[in-house]
Amino acid sequence: MRKSVKNIPAELLREVEITDMVAEGKCLVRRDNLVIFVTGVAPGDVVDLRVVKAKKSFLEAVATKFHKYSDLRVEPFCQHFGTCGGCKWQHLGYDTQLKFKQQQVQDNLQRIGKVALPEIEPIQHSPGRTYYRNKLEYTFSHNGWLTNEQIQAGEEIERRVLGFHTPNRFDKIIDVQHCWLQPEPSNEIRLAVRNYAHEHNLPFNNLVTQEGFLRNLIIRTANTGDLMVILQCYYAHDALIPLLDFLAAKFPNITSLNYVLNDKGNETFHDLDVVCYKGEPYIHEEMEGLRFRVGPKSFYQTNSEGAYNLYKLTREFAGLTGTELVYDLYTGAGTIANFVARQARHVVGVEYVESAVKDAYLNSEINNVTNTEFYAGDMKDVLNAEFIQKHGRPDVVITDPPRAGMHPDVVARLLEMRAPRIVYVSCNPATQARDLEMLDEAYKVVRVRPVDMFPHTHHVENVVLLELK
Repeated sequence: MRKSVKNIPAELLREVEITDMVAEGKCLVRRDNLVIFVTGVAPGDVVDLRVVKAKKSFLEAVATKFHKYSDLRVEPFCQHFGTCGGCKWQHLGYDTQLKFKQQQVQDNLQRIGKVALPEIEPIQHSPGRTYYRNKLEYTFSHNGWLTNEQIQAGEEIERRVLGFHTPNRFDKIIDVQHCWLQPEPSNEIRLAVRNYAHEHNLPFNNLVTQEGFLRNLIIRTANTGDLMVILQCYYAHDALIPLLDFLAAKFPNITSLNYVLNDKGNETFHDLDVVCYKGEPYIHEEMEGLRFRVGPKSFYQTNSEGAYNLYKLTREFAGLTGTELVYDLYTGAGTIANFVARQARHVVGVEYVESAVKDAYLNSEINNVTNTEFYAGDMKDVLNAEFIQKHGRPDVVITDPPRAGMHPDVVARLLEMRAPRIVYVSCNPATQARDLEMLDEAYKVVRVRPVDMFPHTHHVENVVLLELK
């Protein structure tokens, strides 16, 4: 019988050896029939723990003292490691990160999916380990987070900051000096905007009361050299245009300068007008000679070179010869659809976001791709018997759903369609495994290969090829 988590003897939490890395980047400890999940540690660390959350069947804890450091550890390269909510695996060597990601995929497919698996192929490395992102979102705060060192120093510190959230805190932002995720001029632009706002005493965001002027800064860099900046503000302050003019003059390489006014309860702006102040209202990414137009609201994989690897693997798994009818589910802006179209007879893309479907058609048009068509709507409603009768039974289905995976009705449609091959691309191996278990009724898994798109995080993409039994 499991010990109660309400009255845990203190000695159970002293000099605990961390054993395994598990889901979502947490580590696992078992002590006296207790299951303890720990963040910020590595297998092999010996630590004292403090419980931060007690559930019926497990505890969550953080390390308060290190008695021994794991041999797996390396020195984090970012000054904000541990305070910033991102890049939580910087304390692990890259090869170690890949090992745990591969293990995470295998554990999920075996534990949740419970289907027969081939040998899982080695995880594909990310082409870049730093400066690999093409998009970052920074948040303004009038009351920035102070580290213990800053508090103990007792110096007067500027609390108006522009940076990232601290772990698990929606209302606390750290002032980022240098971020290793996005190439320049990302850091230069962020610091210039922050300093300008300080010098001109502009009101920063109050995340609790949702007041202020400056709210959010988004920077998108493309592999073509295009550069987009989106400034999100609560209202049209008199300082808005002078700030945009300052940015345009200081960074003439900005090819798309935009702003959006948003007084909603969240920072999403898909339902709001984005005003292009200078330049074009979009940027372009390139892949194998294809150009993809990316607007302020467009989704595009945030690791451009990693996305190229992912799409090449998807195309390889699809085994296209030029004669196939392909259904591309959750097609987004049609990037995969257009990428594989040259090797297929026809590609039909389905996506629930209507604006994304418009982007998909546009991407086909600017690349002179004539064998694609796209449909918008809820996947489980669009993908019905009439739709399949109209377009034909696909030879290959490519599906790349969001983290929640596929709706059971969509899985049921796939089982009805009986496409000879399904290529399932997933950013969440746990929900992918759940869907594979349902597809096991008619399909067998013949290939599995993880892909690393996000170094120094626990996130991993996974590509699975299924064939009809």
